[in-house]
Amino acid sequence: MEQIAQEAATQEGIVTELIDGRGYVVLPQVFTAAEIAEARALIMRYSDSDAPKATHFQGANPEKLHLQRRVWNLLNKGDIFVAMVQREPVVSIMRRFLGSEFILGSIAANRLLPGGPGQELHIDYPYWDMYKPESFPARINPSFPLNAQVTILLDDFTAENGATAIVPGSQKLGRYPSAEDRAAAKLERMTGKAGDVAIFFGLAWHSAMPNDSDGDRSAVLIQYLPKFVKPMEDQVRGLDPQILDRASPLLRQLVGLDYPYPQLLDEAEAGNAEGRVA
Repeated sequence: MEQIAQEAATQEGIVTELIDGRGYVVLPQVFTAAEIAEARALIMRYSDSDAPKATHFQGANPEKLHLQRRVWNLLNKGDIFVAMVQREPVVSIMRRFLGSEFILGSIAANRLLPGGPGQELHIDYPYWDMYKPESFPARINPSFPLNAQVTILLDDFTAENGATAIVPGSQKLGRYPSAEDRAAAKLERMTGKAGDVAIFFGLAWHSAMPNDSDGDRSAVLIQYLPKFVKPMEDQVRGLDPQILDRASPLLRQLVGLDYPYPQLLDEAEAGNAEGRVA
């Protein structure tokens, strides 16, 4: 019981750090070397064989877009990725941060090749177009999260190879970074070893940095959301039916199968009535 209490206290401390503190934490060695090697090999294969997919927020480096590649819909690309979205202690932290019925918004990989460009400071879905404040509800604020970003390091992240930069505490501002904000930003790097996991509140200003090394810098990027936020990737339509057939209860929750909305309530009422009559 004492160990359980200590773990809960640690998770609560992480949630506090994400909302009220620096906005990010790095958990050491959540994944084994074998798991990382398996995931990395798949990402290398898919990003080599598919056409390069430029990512968003890449700033003014159009000639280098081919050096940053995104691989989407990873649940279909290997059982290792199905396991990754269900890994502890990340799942328990997400339950505390986003609610017990949190869902998966996206799982993709980003491969930054040598010479690859950085991004401009930005915030993540569903906040990512807050540069249009009129499109968001009045008084939207950072007092509760609508996003968590989880980065699984497939390579060591260093300052040289473009480890993600973040402006600590910026999630508390609750706005999109302006040009003035970017110019004055004091950045920290989320450095770590392959197998580490970086978790951050997607409202924090952050960006991939240029890869000035002679090796790749790759990661699996997981977006988790509260149950009521529309996911960025359509998990149900995009997922192989065989994966759905053998999905664990947690995976069913993550892809949104257990959340009943939206639905046609006329049909739902009719079904309930038939059930009562029967």
